[in-house]
Amino acid sequence: MTAKKTSERVALGGIVAALCVVMMFLTGVLPALYIAAPMCAGMLMLILVEEVSVAWGWLTYLATSLLAMIVTFDKEAALMFILFFGYYPILRMYLTRIGIKPLRVVLKLLLFNVFLVIDYWMTVTVFGLPTFDDYGNAMLIGMAAAANALFLFYDTLLSRMHWFYKHVFAVRVLGKKRRS
Repeated sequence: MTAKKTSERVALGGIVAALCVVMMFLTGVLPALYIAAPMCAGMLMLILVEEVSVAWGWLTYLATSLLAMIVTFDKEAALMFILFFGYYPILRMYLTRIGIKPLRVVLKLLLFNVFLVIDYWMTVTVFGLPTFDDYGNAMLIGMAAAANALFLFYDTLLSRMHWFYKHVFAVRVLGKKRRS
C-alpha cells in the first residue's frame, strides 16, 4: 500500500470521526436529537466501510466513541452511539449475509433488545435518570415496542442508504464504476 493511499484512508477516517463527533455534540445544543444524532452518526460508518475497509470502520467507531464520551454534553446519546448505533451499521454487513430472512430479523431484534436493556440499566443506575416505575410495566412495554418499530425503520433506512451510496453517489459523484 502506498503512502498516498494510507493518507487518504486516514483522512477519510478523520473526516468521518469528526462528523460523527459534531453530530453527537449537537445533542447538547438540540436535545431533541438525542436519538436521531447517534443514528445518523452511525450511518456515516457505511461510507468508511464502503470506501476503506471494515477494520477502518471499527477503528473509527472506537475513536469516535471515546471522543463522544469526552466531548458531548448528552452522555445518554453518547452511550446509545457506543452501545449500538455506532457499530451496528458495520455489524449489519455481516448480519445481511444470513440467508434465512426470519432468522436474520430475529437476530437483529435480539441484538437491539439486548442494547435496550443495557442502555436502560446504565441510564438508570449510572446516570441516575428517572424510571417509568410510576406508570407501570405497560409504559415499559409500550416504549420497547415503539423502540423496536423505530429500529426496524432504521434498519430499512440503512439498507437504502447503503444502496444509494454504492449505486448512485459513488457512481455519479465520485465517478466510480458500478459495483455489485
